Order: sequence, then structure tokens, then C-alpha cells
Amino acid sequence: MQIKIINQSSNPLPEYATAGSSGMDIRAHLSEEQILKPFERKLIPTGLFIELPIGFEAQIRPRSGLAIKQGITCLNSPGTIDADYRGEIKIILINLSQQEQVIQSGDRIAQMVIQKVEKVTLNEVNKLEITERNEGGFGHTGKH
Repeated sequence: MQIKIINQSSNPLPEYATAGSSGMDIRAHLSEEQILKPFERKLIPTGLFIELPIGFEAQIRPRSGLAIKQGITCLNSPGTIDADYRGEIKIILINLSQQEQVIQSGDRIAQMVIQKVEKVTLNEVNKLEITERNEGGFGHTGKH
């Protein structure tokens, strides 16, 4: 599948790092470095605009290396880019470390996964089928 993309940055297009990668690395597009103070969040531009076909979404997810090495992750994760959105892709980053972290233009700050989306019709009822698990949630499967 091919996706139309406009790249207004000087960064390379997003790409898969390996043949088995699910996500394409997304890079920051900045006129000057951004300093993220501990627990500070910022909206980081990428210079990228995409045209997804109807029935697909792009999910923006954190990069594990950035999270473990610098304590930086994405808020609203995974972020969803809908098929009818045509604005610039921007990434909400937060610094969860105890030190200031610097984001430079060109830094890999997130990953983008393209997914098929199924549309459903909701059917309102008065009763749901009972299962073995039933109402057990939040880490509770009923198994020990």
C-alpha cells in the first residue's frame, strides 16, 4: 500500500528501521532545540502531512529507546491520525525523567503504525451474554 505524504522538513521520510518493524520512525522538525524540563510536555512538529485512505488510521506511539534512556514518552498514546485529517503531524512529548532533556531537529521522537480500522454498528440491548470472566477487569482474569 502506498500513502501520500508531504515532507516540509529536511529530515528523511519516515521509514521502518528493520524488515520486522511495525512502526516507522518519526523525527522532530524544529527551528531551534527544545528543552523539556522534568514533567514538562510540549507539542513537537514533524513537518509531515499524510493522506490516509478511508478505513485506515495512523497511530503515533512512543519509542522504547527514548523512554528508557531519557524518560521521554508520548502523551495521548497511541495518538490517532484519522483518514480525513490533513494537518501537520505533531507529537505530544513529556519528560518523565528528573533531568532536563534536549530535543534537536532530526531526533527520532516517535513511531507511526498504519492500521486498518473496522467500522461497526452499535446495537443497544438490555442484557449481555455472561462469560466465565464476566465483570472481572483491571488485571483480573479470574486466573491464579
